[in-house]
Amino acid sequence: MEPMKMLIADDNKQITSVLAEYAKKEGYQVVLAHDGEEAMHQFEIFRPDIVLLDVMMPKRDGFEICKEIRRESSVPIIMITARGEDFEKIMGLDIGADDYIVKPFSNGEVMARARAVLRRVNVAASSSKIFTCDNLIVNLENYVVEIDGNPVKLTKKEIEILWTLATNMNKVFSRDVLLDKLWGFDFYGDSRTVDSHIKRLRSKLDEYPHEKWDIETIWGVGYKFAQK
Repeated sequence: MEPMKMLIADDNKQITSVLAEYAKKEGYQVVLAHDGEEAMHQFEIFRPDIVLLDVMMPKRDGFEICKEIRRESSVPIIMITARGEDFEKIMGLDIGADDYIVKPFSNGEVMARARAVLRRVNVAASSSKIFTCDNLIVNLENYVVEIDGNPVKLTKKEIEILWTLATNMNKVFSRDVLLDKLWGFDFYGDSRTVDSHIKRLRSKLDEYPHEKWDIETIWGVGYKFAQK
């Protein structure tokens, strides 16, 4: 079995060096990048299984690189930053990051978060199915959503939210439950992250007719997928 591949992108060479040593001890094959352009170049060549991506890098920042990666891949991405402002965390998660960690951190914590993210990805892959409801198809095997045969451009996290709600028809999920289920119990964000993702998901779905199903808000509780 080939080792998992990890791309570590950070302009601080001391951080990348130490993280690389920890990652290698855990069995990862590692490649490093020290600016945004190099990170994207290494991603295209190396095709990693997981990416540790610093927000503030020369040439191109981590947000820009995360967006570009998400245009072509659902690979797990953990954003790293020296600041812990909520708006940065929400922005990173909204554009497709799977987790967020703030400097200073312990290298053991970073590896633990990487393991947690990869476990969630593997669980989703092992239970992959195709869900259909009237004109809606959600294919979790290749992360494709279609309405009336038209592909709907959703982010990885938006598809996971839709899948979770749709495959539990009429079950109400609180924001906290969705946060724990889809971001993990160790995620430091709050329910606003869920609300922003639901808002964007609805906006994209509403571009197509869907009279017989919808994502409904249960005020004071959370959200559910309902068939009409």
